[in-house]
Parts: sequence; structure tokens; C-alpha cells
Amino acid sequence: MQRPGFFITGLIVFVGVALSLAALAADSNSSAENIICRDPFSLGAGTHDTRGARTAAVRSSNASEIAEEIEAVSSAPPTRGSFMAKWQRVTGVNGYLLDVSTSELFSDYVEGFHDLDVGNVSGRVVTGLQPGTTYYYRVRAYDSTGPGPYSQVMSVTTVPTTGLIIHATFDSSITGNPNAAAIEAMINRAIAFYESLFSDPITIEILYRYSTTAPDGSPLGQGTLSRSDYTVYMIPWSTFINALRADATTSNDNVANASLPGSALSTNIVPASANGRAVGFNTPPAMFADGTVGDGGPYDGIVTINSGEPFQFTRPTSGGNYDAQSATEHEIDEVIGFGSRLGANSNDLRPQDLFSWSSAGVRNITSSGTRYFSINGGVTNIVNFNQDPQGDFGDWLSEDCPQAHPYVQNAFVCTGQSSDVTATSPEGINLDVIGYDLVNTSAPTPTPTPTPSLDPCYPNFTTAEGCDALSSLTTGTGNTALGWRSLFLNTNGSFNIGVGGGALALNNGSSNTAVGAAALLLNTTGSQNTAIGTDALVFNDSGVANTASGYFALMNNTTGGSNTAIGSEALTANAGGNNNTAIGNVTLTNSETTSDNVCVGGEAGSGITTANNNIIIGHHSGVHSVFGQESDRCFIDNISGAPVSAATAAIVMVDSDGRLGTFTADGPTRDAFSPKGIRPEAIPDAAKQAMLDLKVQNLRATITQQQQQIEMLTARLKEQAAQIQKVNAQLEMRKPAPQVVADKP
Repeated sequence: MQRPGFFITGLIVFVGVALSLAALAADSNSSAENIICRDPFSLGAGTHDTRGARTAAVRSSNASEIAEEIEAVSSAPPTRGSFMAKWQRVTGVNGYLLDVSTSELFSDYVEGFHDLDVGNVSGRVVTGLQPGTTYYYRVRAYDSTGPGPYSQVMSVTTVPTTGLIIHATFDSSITGNPNAAAIEAMINRAIAFYESLFSDPITIEILYRYSTTAPDGSPLGQGTLSRSDYTVYMIPWSTFINALRADATTSNDNVANASLPGSALSTNIVPASANGRAVGFNTPPAMFADGTVGDGGPYDGIVTINSGEPFQFTRPTSGGNYDAQSATEHEIDEVIGFGSRLGANSNDLRPQDLFSWSSAGVRNITSSGTRYFSINGGVTNIVNFNQDPQGDFGDWLSEDCPQAHPYVQNAFVCTGQSSDVTATSPEGINLDVIGYDLVNTSAPTPTPTPTPSLDPCYPNFTTAEGCDALSSLTTGTGNTALGWRSLFLNTNGSFNIGVGGGALALNNGSSNTAVGAAALLLNTTGSQNTAIGTDALVFNDSGVANTASGYFALMNNTTGGSNTAIGSEALTANAGGNNNTAIGNVTLTNSETTSDNVCVGGEAGSGITTANNNIIIGHHSGVHSVFGQESDRCFIDNISGAPVSAATAAIVMVDSDGRLGTFTADGPTRDAFSPKGIRPEAIPDAAKQAMLDLKVQNLRATITQQQQQIEMLTARLKEQAAQIQKVNAQLEMRKPAPQVVADKP
């Protein structure tokens, strides 16, 4: 069934910087989200088309502008950097000249706003202003004979708080339109929502257009209702993740950061330029008015509303019109950070992809199956992502028209319906967790309220404080849950303690202690575990008797048991290894399934991935320079090559039990070694002396016996020498006497 309304599609393409965005857009027949990047700063440009469904209500791509009625100008609140100047129309005039000043006497003027010809309209948004400043404005009408007298002076004060500023620039397609005042007021109302929600001290530069063409002059694609062009940057994975963690300001940020992956899912992350600045990077605007990017480009993005489609700039929106403000907010979301890598030819994630799940603990950043937006590891489904390839994969799945939830970011939007971004809407939560800082709306000096009396007794010896804490409990006893959704799904587990947002949220095991945001978050049946620190044992499912203390300690453990990890990222990669002890930051950090290792010291055993039953003391990787990884070995750092005192040095010996010492001693029985397993016992001093005397006596007897043996051997040698001489004499006697032979003739 064809759904009335419009949908959004996306495609991301990374090509060389020499190619222009305009060329790509001109060659594409489909709505696209294209990204072009260049070195060395990995600058890029993206486009996002909001396209209409194929119904009779949607006009063709070559449609001319709709001849629309002049709409009344609805009020628009001032923002930190702008206000809406309004006046009564005068009949028979050609237009109006606008003055804006910080002086009631108009001794000076705001740059660009002295005798500014705004056309024959009844209002104009004044931009580029300072927060908390009072501005004065006046107008005078003009006709063919010249300008008339000034109107009365009117004043407006911009919002005094510091925070996010969206600086709007209106091109001639808006300022020259008869409905310019209504269009500008609508845009300023949309901007006011963002500036009231976020406190980031950055200014976002956006060019707004009302046209049937793209920024490069090419016709908008068939069925396109609105479009956004924006600047992006490719930032290395760990660099962006570290900045995102450091930018956390809200409880949602802390919960979301706890669900971030422990290892990179892509080489880079691709935030919008404004999103990059929101988390502290130097990602300046770089887009020109034609949609191309380069150094000196003044805009973060461009928002185009199709003037050939039936948009309404005031509310309530009639049944046959699209709401222009919702469409504008949708495209602002795209410019400042929304979007998914799906539908692209790049594997690099967008920030929003970090929070895409298919079930608790199972990520899904593919276009198949169910995919939804969640900030607590998939435990809570905030809103489903669109998986229809006709729509944008970064937008929300939406119902048929009319919709029960017409969210701003719905992939399919209906006529006659409208919505706005709020702090608790899916859009507001998304912007919060990808790096924008929500304004703290709590009163600075709250009125004191009486301290409530304590509940006399919870059932089953239970203590629960916090939203949805222990809300599923049935038969479990002796549990304590403090924090948002701590021990949320626990029904029959007992004697657990969960302190912190999401601590032990899925647990049904017993005797677990979790202190810290997302500590033991995904534990289901594991028992007797202790996790202290953000993300400690966060993925543990059924492992038992583990102790993890420190940020990311034993983070990836699922089934391993009886492990002890103390220190930041200690045993962080362990999944199924057992009986390991790791004390120190980044200790045994790469071991996944090995067991029975004991490592003490920063990065001790950090190289072990296959070896078992090793003892490593000190800053040593556990990998031998010659033999590599071996099991059943002991390493002590800083021993080899270290000098010792010649006066006191002693040889260290090792017995079969692995005991070290500098001298030998007999076991409990004389001339016997201590059998393996017998514990050493303390020996009294008198007994020690007696043993030494006996040893000296035995040595002397041995020496005497050896001397006697030497004397016997010497006598035998003398006797053998005499016999040899006697034999030699006999041989000499047996030789024949020499004879003389005469030579006779």
C-alpha cells in the first residue's frame, strides 16, 4: 500500500575532493546523502533529500513555484542571536526600509541594517546579534516618490543566556519572496527550539533557501520536498569516542557512554562540522553557497525548502499542506548531526550509529532485521529506525498517515500534521547523546520542601530508590537498588546491591554487588559478582564469583568465573577465562579466554592472549623475547641486568614446590626432602644449632673417610708402578744379543 506523505532516502559517497558536490548531485537520479572528503583534514560535504511519496499530491521535479497566498506573520520569539522585527502594512507602497540599532536615538546601526530594503513585507528576522542585548528598530515605507516618515521605535531584547546559537542567513529566494516575513518567522521559531534546548557555546551557520533548485542550480529531484547540504569531517575512532565521553553532562550522556563499544567498529567516525565543534574539535564551517566545500566556506550547512510543493508557514497546518517548520527542523537535525552510514559506500560510522540496537546487548548497524535507537545497551527501545530503503536509514520508522506519533525525524511525514524537537523527544535525546549539551532546566534556588517520611518497610527486605528501580521484583529478597532502572528486570534474584544508572538492569542472579553506571548491566544469571566502576563487568551474563574494580574492568566478561580485576581496563577483554587475578591499570587487558594467571603491576601481562597459569610481577607483557608466550612460567620485571651488592649477594635456589631461598635445609626427617604439599614449620634456635653441629660433624667424618681413601689409592699406585718396572726389566733380558757378520770373499 502506498503511504501518503513524503519519505527520505540516504546515500553516502566518499570521493576525491576534486569532484564537486554539484557534479554528483547532477548525475544522481535518486535522493542521496553524498559525502565528499579531502586530505589532510578529512573535510567533506553531505546532502540529504527529503522526498515525497509517489502520489498525485506530490509534484514533479520540474514544477514551478506555487502561487500561494500571503500568509499572516505569526509571532517568533527572540533567540540568543536574532529577533523578528514586525510592523503593520501600509497600502499603496513599494516596500520598507529597516533600521536596527543598540541606541534608542539610532546614533549607530547594526551592520547591514541601516535603510535595509526588505521589500514589501510586514516583517524581517534580524540576525547576527549578541545575547542579552536590547535592540531598537524602526521602518519607513517607500514608493516611487521616495521614503516616508519613520514608524515608532520598537525594542526587543535577545535571550540573555549563553549557549547554542544558530545564525540564519536568508538568500534572495526568501528575502525576495512575497511570503518572506512568514518564512523567516517560521525559521526563527524552529531555531528558537534548538537554542532553548542546548547550551553548547558554539555558533552554527546555516543558509536557508526557498526554491525549486538545489544550491548548485540543478533542479531538485522528483518528489523532493526539502533538502539539506552540510559539512562533515572524518575523525579517528578513538579520538572522537574519547571526546564524546569527556563531553558528558546529563544522566542520559552517562548511560549512553556506558553503552559505547569497547573496541572500534570502524576506522573513523564522521560527524557533521557543528557536531564536531559541540564535542570540542576544530571542525569549522566550510560550505559555500553552491554546496561545495573548501577552506573559507562560511556555512555548516544549507537548508532548502521546495517552493514548488504545498508548504504552510503558520500553524495549525491544514490537511492538504505540509508543515514547513517540521520540515525545517528535520533538515536542521541533518545539518547538525543526524544520519546513518547505512545506504552509503563507506564503512565509517556516523555518531548516531553508536546507539543502534536490535535487542538488549546486541548491536545492529545493518539494513536487515529490526534496528532501534537505544542509549542503555538496547535495554530500552526509544524509537525504531527506518529499514525501508525508500526512506532514510537514519530516520525513524513511522506509521501510515495519519500518524499517532508524527515525530520530526519520521521517515514518512503526513500532510496536516506537525511536531517539534523537545528535550524528551527522540530527536532531543539523540542530539544530547551524540554531543550536544542540554540546558539545565532546574531552578537555581528551589523552594525547600518538607522531607518525606521514610517508608516503614518494603516487602522482602527490599530497598529501591530511582525510576523503575527493582520494578519487576516478585519473589527476590534482600535486594537494594539505587538509581535509574537499577535491578530493573530482577524478579527472583536475592541479596543483590545495584547502585547507579542501569546497574544490574537485567539481573536475575543472586548475591551480586554493582556500583557504577552500567555496572553488571547485562548480567542475567551470574551470581556472587562484585563490580565497582563505570562499565565494570558490563557484559557479564552468567559468570560467577568475579570481582571487578575500576573503569572498564572485566568489561567484556560473559561466562568467565572467579576472576579478580582491580584497575582501569584490567582484564577488559576477558570473556571466558577463569581464576585470573589482575591488579593494576591495563593489566591482562588482551586476555580473552586464558585462565589461572596472576599479574600485578601496570600493563602486567598485557601481551598474554593464549598462555595460562603464569605469574607476572611488574611492568612486563608476559611474552618472552625468545620463546614467546608459554604457560606455567614466572616473570619478574627489573631483575635481569640489575646490579646487586657483592658483599651481601647470595645465590637464590628453587625447590620442587617453587619455594625460593638462599640456603638448603633438611625436611622433617634426616636426609629427606620436604614432600610437596607439606607446609614449612618454624624451627627453635637450639634445634637449629644442634642441626648445624650435626652437619659439621658429618662433614668432618666425610673428610676423614675421603683422606683414608686417598691414602689407599696412593699405596695401590706405588705397588702398580713397582710391578711395571719389574715387567720392563724382564723384557730387556729377553732381547737377543747383537751379532757381527764378517764379509768373506
